[in-house]
Amino acid sequence: MPYRRTARVQARMDTQRAAILDAAVDLLSEQGYAGCSMAAVAARAGIATGSVYRHFPGKAELVVELFRIVVGHEVEAVARAAAEPGDVLQRVVAVVETFSSRALKSPRLAYALLAEPVDLPVEAERLVFRRAFRDIAAAQIAAAVAAGVIPPQNPEITAAALIGALGEILVGPLADGAASSDTVDLMPSIIAFTLRALGGPNADS
Repeated sequence: MPYRRTARVQARMDTQRAAILDAAVDLLSEQGYAGCSMAAVAARAGIATGSVYRHFPGKAELVVELFRIVVGHEVEAVARAAAEPGDVLQRVVAVVETFSSRALKSPRLAYALLAEPVDLPVEAERLVFRRAFRDIAAAQIAAAVAAGVIPPQNPEITAAALIGALGEILVGPLADGAASSDTVDLMPSIIAFTLRALGGPNADS
């Protein structure tokens, strides 16, 4: 007869898994992907290293789960910004501004999510979320085109180019550990670039 966990055992396993993920998020924010060894995560969570392996076969699987949790929160934040009241062009700018400002407020974490060298399974997960950000931006760009406030264009291509460009713009400040105060200096240039890329009004102002 196959073994079945009791509700109490399952609850204890769930609690331990949550503690592991919380510890891993802290380490990812402080030290990046390189600092998320199984032993370091176990030490931060206050459990044996073997207990981490009961939940995750290896570091790549653990970090994939981290990416899904942390980047999922970022996607939700960008989606909320896109749904805020305002004209269609403002909503495109809100997507870009939210994506960029949140990254600059947590530079070490954002660098790990966007640019730090990672294992192939983690890189594949990174691509999934880049497409999620692209799709949010594309929907708002399509609405702006339909409203006639920007020239006709392929929304998915423009959105993909914007997200890629944002990664290139941000990677330097994030690698340098830009503090949140630097956001004020960088954001106007990012917004101006976005408007020029879209062909929107006041793009050269």
